[in-house]
Amino acid sequence: MSLGYFSYPLPHNEPVLNYAPGSPERKKLKETLSELKGQQIDIPMYIGSKEVRTSQQGSLHPPHEKNHTLGHFHIGGEEHVNQAIEAALSAKDHWQSLSWENRANIFLKAADLLATKYRSYINATTMLGQSKNAYQAEIDSACELIDFLRFNVHFLSEIYKQQPISSAGIHNRLEYRPLEGFVLAITPFNFTAIGGNLPTSAAMCGNVVVWKPANTQIYSAQMFMRILKEAGLPDGVINLIYVDGPTLGKICFNHREFAGVHFTGSTAVFNNMWETIGKNMSMYRSYPRIVGETGGKDFVIAHHSADPDILATALLRGAFEYQGQKCSAASRAYIPSGMADLVKQKLIAGVNSFKMGTVEDFSHFINAVIDEKSFDKIKAYIDQAKKDPNAVIWAGGHCDKSAGYFIQPTIIEAKDPGYVTMCEEIFGPVLTVYVYKEDEFEKTLELVDSTSPYALTGSIISRDRAAVELATQKLRNAAGNFYINDKPTGAVVGQQPFGGARASGTNDKAGSILNLYRWLSPRTIKETFHAPTDYGYPFLAGE
Repeated sequence: MSLGYFSYPLPHNEPVLNYAPGSPERKKLKETLSELKGQQIDIPMYIGSKEVRTSQQGSLHPPHEKNHTLGHFHIGGEEHVNQAIEAALSAKDHWQSLSWENRANIFLKAADLLATKYRSYINATTMLGQSKNAYQAEIDSACELIDFLRFNVHFLSEIYKQQPISSAGIHNRLEYRPLEGFVLAITPFNFTAIGGNLPTSAAMCGNVVVWKPANTQIYSAQMFMRILKEAGLPDGVINLIYVDGPTLGKICFNHREFAGVHFTGSTAVFNNMWETIGKNMSMYRSYPRIVGETGGKDFVIAHHSADPDILATALLRGAFEYQGQKCSAASRAYIPSGMADLVKQKLIAGVNSFKMGTVEDFSHFINAVIDEKSFDKIKAYIDQAKKDPNAVIWAGGHCDKSAGYFIQPTIIEAKDPGYVTMCEEIFGPVLTVYVYKEDEFEKTLELVDSTSPYALTGSIISRDRAAVELATQKLRNAAGNFYINDKPTGAVVGQQPFGGARASGTNDKAGSILNLYRWLSPRTIKETFHAPTDYGYPFLAGE
């Protein structure tokens, strides 16, 4: 029996290590990279208590060194999806009845393991498997994932404290139940932290989960799964499987016990999922929770009062860190005519100074895009721009996949604000700039708001407070995360809850208390101490 209330105070964000030359973290990370590259690992699926291996395997290769093999993962089919669901449902009663402090402490221990024993391993698997440099891996797979675990424990403890008022002779209470059935977590390649947060946020609330990561994120996903196991996560609470999307959807979205999906990926896939779930509503036990963060066509708009150095830095970092493969990456920029030439010089100088190559060389700011399919798609946009009269290449444009999937950061000036690369999500190191007449700032704000169906992130660069206020008002619905005098990337757990609306998703704000409400189903319980014994009310009596 629980004999006390347990406090989980607001944590501090995990400090970001800098990996400077001579630092112990740099030395350890390089040793771990060498260790992992010196072996080929066999990666099973984790279903219930079993490590499941199959006759069909896929190979994992660093995007920046495609001829090197990191290991092989076992590919599942329909039977493995069914097994994962069965394992999850079998674990459900025990998991949801486990005391909150014991559930919470599993995830807090996992956070401590990430911060210490496994920090270099979660970073190194992210660097090698997803081609992130040391800093990008550190802020993602170490710090952000640690923050998700610690802050979500705090947020959930705050939810559990929220109780209704009671009047005389009555006691009211709320209990926060997990959803009935299982939750499906579908995670992308670009953030190891998202891969860890989507299944654990639901599981923390007492739910059981089937987790399908992108194949290009399996290398770091399996490392995190091993950490969860070491932290004491019971078998079956989270089941990690590697299957194709159609197979997953066919089984999960047709299962009576499907309770919800936690998704990050493309808008098209999310729309298809939503449509399928809607058509299948009659078969579910309850209305499934549908939570998704999808695409973006994120903007930076500069006012004529902007500091050119702040603007250039926001664009160089915001557009090209992690090769532009962040949902929040700056993809379109609106620069006033009076400063366009100066900013152009600074952007070209910045792109030309970037070093590009493997992640093992820490001097490389730019690494490879995730795979050949992505490379070919991005290159097609660049090739079209090179020959289109409505576009001018300011910098970059070189693409080479002989050794790895390398695309030089590319800046395109669009003569037409409706040019294709101003409108469509590219998800790579391509920034398109439109130079507007600087006396048409308000008109350009309307253009920013109407150009894209997405509404994830955006920023205004300005030293004029009236311009900042105007942009904040006019672009109210154009971005779920809006930044003033900063790049539109880099949301921190607990500081900038992340998510967008329109075609960018359901805006359920990962990294905040809001997201956790989606994985709970409250029950109100009223107890009456002085129960009536007669149906009559005083007003019924005669005069």
